[in-house]
Amino acid sequence: MYLICIEIGDWICYNIEEGKIYRKTKEKMKYLKFKSEYDRNPINIVKGYDHHIFDANEIIKELRKYREGVLVFEIYPGVHIDVFKTKIIEPLDPDLLINIEDYTKTELEINEMLAYNLTDDRVFGIMSHHTIEDFYSEKNIGLVQEKVKSVSGLRIVYGFGASLIEYDYLVYVDITRWEIQLRYRKGMTNFKTNNPNEDTLRKYKRGYFVEWRVADRIKKNTYKSLDYVIDGSTDDYVMITKDAYDAALHLLTTKPFRLVPYFDPGVWGGQWMKEVCNLEENGSNYAWSFDGVPEENSLKFSFGGKIIELPALNLVFFRAPKLLGERVYGRFGTDYPIRFDFLDTVEGGNLSLQVHPLTEYIQDKFGIHYTQDESYYILYAEEDSVVYLGVKPDINPERMIEDLERANRGEIVFDDEKYINKFPVKTHDHILIPGGTIHCSGKNTMVLEISTSSYIFTFKLWDWGRIGLDGRPRPVHINHGKESIQFERNTEWVKKNLINRFEKINKVETRTGLHEREFIETRRFFFNKKIKTKTEGSFNMLNLVEGAAAVIESPTNQFEPFTVHYAETFIIPENVKEYTIRPREKKMKCGVIKAYVR
Repeated sequence: MYLICIEIGDWICYNIEEGKIYRKTKEKMKYLKFKSEYDRNPINIVKGYDHHIFDANEIIKELRKYREGVLVFEIYPGVHIDVFKTKIIEPLDPDLLINIEDYTKTELEINEMLAYNLTDDRVFGIMSHHTIEDFYSEKNIGLVQEKVKSVSGLRIVYGFGASLIEYDYLVYVDITRWEIQLRYRKGMTNFKTNNPNEDTLRKYKRGYFVEWRVADRIKKNTYKSLDYVIDGSTDDYVMITKDAYDAALHLLTTKPFRLVPYFDPGVWGGQWMKEVCNLEENGSNYAWSFDGVPEENSLKFSFGGKIIELPALNLVFFRAPKLLGERVYGRFGTDYPIRFDFLDTVEGGNLSLQVHPLTEYIQDKFGIHYTQDESYYILYAEEDSVVYLGVKPDINPERMIEDLERANRGEIVFDDEKYINKFPVKTHDHILIPGGTIHCSGKNTMVLEISTSSYIFTFKLWDWGRIGLDGRPRPVHINHGKESIQFERNTEWVKKNLINRFEKINKVETRTGLHEREFIETRRFFFNKKIKTKTEGSFNMLNLVEGAAAVIESPTNQFEPFTVHYAETFIIPENVKEYTIRPREKKMKCGVIKAYVR
C-alpha cells in the first residue's frame, strides 16, 4: 500500500493509489493496545520481468505488431466489453472485427437451457456442468469461422466464447469476482440476459452456479495457448505476457503470501474492522470480510512498479499441486477447500440464526462435493459476547420448526430463549460448528470464521425480523434448514464436543479442533520467540491472532522474510514444507491460528 502518514495527534494516512484518507486516532483506540498495521493492499513483487507489463497505451503498441492472423480476446463475463472494444480493440484497426456474443443462442433458448440449474429459489441453484459450446449453435460458429477465413490481414474476434474460433494469438481478459458483484449492484446484467434491475442475489446466483463455471472451464482449457493476460477489473487496462504470468504464479508457490481482502456492510455489521483493518469511514458499518478466500479474493503483482490485479483462483487452477500439495490436490482437484473470513458484530447485532447442510444433503440437493463445516475463532469479545449453538434438551422439533415458520410470516417473534443454547465467549475461544448444527454469533463479537469453501450454502432460519440493506426481506430457507438440523446436538452434547476442545501438544502448540466430521485441522501457537512448524502435506492458512507483527522465515532461505500484522490472514504453500515464525520485536507475545487439511 502506498501511504503518506503524518502523526499530528492522529495518524492521518493518504492512500496514493486509492486517493482516499484513512484516520487512526491513537488516543481513541478502542479495540487494540497498539497501532494497527493491517495492510488492505498486499502486493507481490515479481523480479526480472519489468518489460513484460503494459498499460493501456502500451497494450495497443504491443499488439499492433500483429498485422496478420487471427487475434482472439477471450473475455470473462463481467468485463465492460463495449469499453474494452473502444479503448483497446478498435485502435488496433483490424481488417475484420467480430463480437462472438452476437452469435449466441437467443436469451429465451439460454434461459430454457439453464432453468434446471437456476431453479426458482432466490439464492440456491444447482452447479452447472455446461460448457461454452452449449451457448452457441454449431451453425453460427461455422458462419463465424467462414467469415474469418474469407478475409486476410488482422482479424479480431472478441467476447465470452471467442476462443471457440481457430486463432493464431490469444489474449485473456480477466476480472475479479468481487468486482463482478459490485457491477451487479450497479445494474450490470448477466451474460445475454436483460436483467439490469433484477434482485442482485439472483444475478449472483446465475454467475456463481453457471457463468463462472463455464468461464473457468474456458480459462483452464486456454491457459497453455495464452500469449497475454489483461486485467479487466477496471477500465484502465493492464496487460502482462504469458512468461510474466507464469513467473508470478510460480513465485507464490515458493513463499508466504496474502490475498487482497474486501469488506462489506450488513444489517448486523460492527465497528471493529474499521479500526483494526484501517477501513474508510462509510457512515455505517462493516459486517464481513473475505481475507482468505481464493475463489473470491484477488492477487496483486508488481512488475517494475506497475501493478496488475488478477483472481487468486488462477493460482489454484494453474499451480494446484505445489500450492495445495499432492495429497490435497488428489482429493479436491482445483478446489481450494479452506476459507478464512471475518464476521464483525461489535457494536452491531446478532448474525442470522442458521444451519449448514450435512455433506449427504448438499451432495443430493445441489451437486456440491462437501458441505460448509466451520468454526468461530473469537478474535475479540466484550462482556456480553455470546454464541448461539445447538438446541436445548427435550424441545419439540416440530413445534420449533412451526414457530420459525410463523415468525418468518410475521405472526410471532421467535422465542430463541426457549429453543436455542446461548453460551458466553471470550477472546481466543474456539467454537466448532459441523454442518447440521444450528448456530450464530451474537452481538459484540469479532469472529474469525474458519470453514470449508462451499460457503454459499447457509440456511437462514430466523433473522430477528430484519430487512436487508437492499430493502428486501433477507432470504430464509426453513425448508432446507429443517432437513439439516441435528436435534440431538443439545446443550450437553455441544458443551462436550464443540466448545474449546483444546488439546495441548507442547508449550507453544495447542490442537483446537475441528470436529470429527470436519476435514480441517486447526492448531494454535502462542510464542515470544522463534518457533518452527511444517506444512503437514497440505497448504497452510494462518492468521495472526495476537501481537502487532510477526516474521515468517525459511530455515533454508527459500524465501525472503515475510512480515504479517495483527488480524492478517496469510497462506503458506505446501511446497514450502517448513517455516519459522517469530515476533517482530523481542519480548512481544504473538499468537497464530493455523489450518490445514488433515
